[in-house]
Amino acid sequence: MALASSSIGGTAAAITRYLVVGADPVMLAILRWGIGFLCLLPCALLLRVRWPQRADWPAVMALGICFFGLFFILYNIAVSYTTAARASLALATLPLHTMVVGAILGVERLTARKIGGVGIAVLGVAAALAAGLAQSPPGAWRGELIMTGAVFCMAFYNVLARPLMQRSSALGFLTVGMGAGAAVLVIVGLAKGSFAALDHFTTAQWIAGIYLGAGGGALAFILWVIALARATPTRVANTMTVNPIAATLLAALLIGEPITPNLLIGLVAVFAGIWIATTQPNRPSSPA
Repeated sequence: MALASSSIGGTAAAITRYLVVGADPVMLAILRWGIGFLCLLPCALLLRVRWPQRADWPAVMALGICFFGLFFILYNIAVSYTTAARASLALATLPLHTMVVGAILGVERLTARKIGGVGIAVLGVAAALAAGLAQSPPGAWRGELIMTGAVFCMAFYNVLARPLMQRSSALGFLTVGMGAGAAVLVIVGLAKGSFAALDHFTTAQWIAGIYLGAGGGALAFILWVIALARATPTRVANTMTVNPIAATLLAALLIGEPITPNLLIGLVAVFAGIWIATTQPNRPSSPA
């Protein structure tokens, strides 16, 4: 489920890059989470999901606003500066951020092996992004820096979501959080005049926007929160390494973004670092 979610998320990055020339970051977030919430709510009501407990609503809504609001505004700003592939490569460090946040909050323990994996992956991403700077859009480093900072929002969401879901249900938790984030985004969008961009949308842009909400919003995060309810935050976040692959392939088809060797090298480094950080060496069994 997490692998499928991350793959859909990668295609959403390419769609965001495609739409970013016609809408501001707030409008793109509204399309993704407004449409996503409109898809989720009827499903939650029909399935009679278990909603969060009354005492948990402030925390669930705060997480939703932080993630579906703040994170994705930063995400869309980042994609406006750089390519979908490079932004997704920065996003692929999510397992490492999640591991660090888990250690800070006392959920997961950091070991020397994990720290080594973190170092390899981060250095690999930094080297890949720096090596391809001449081929990237002007100011691309700003996008990657913003994306790296934004990833901490998702890391905190991954770590803090699980206990709240265990007291309700994955779909109930997701619907309340996404609804709170979408509501704040709509208010901000109305204040900024972001909805004016919709007057100039072409049929192709509307199709892309609907996919962004139904696929990249509702479906991807139904799969993500169900996965979070069944596995540790780091193991779920580990699947984010497929995100740059999907983003690169679709962006190459949609808007002709190049697939460069340095991106592939960076992806290999991320895979290697995360494998080191999330596995343990085999120890020989003691003789009987």
